[in-house]
Amino acid sequence: MGLIWSLIVGAIIGVIAGAITGRGNSMGWIANIIAGLIGSAIGQALLGTWGPSLAGMALIPSIIGAIILVLIVSLVLGRTSKK
Repeated sequence: MGLIWSLIVGAIIGVIAGAITGRGNSMGWIANIIAGLIGSAIGQALLGTWGPSLAGMALIPSIIGAIILVLIVSLVLGRTSKK
């Protein structure tokens, strides 16, 4: 049950990051989950584990990390698709 809960929270974090950046509509559920989980790891590594926590993920640093990840990936993919 812990893995499923982590995937659900990761998906929610990814959806929030996509909505904030305006790039979430082009991402599917799998990409949202991956962005949420990896973004959570990035955010907690950079900012720590302060604030409310759900499924072992500190929500505010996780969302910030996912936003950073979505922006970086969209910049890289945006540059490669224009060539």
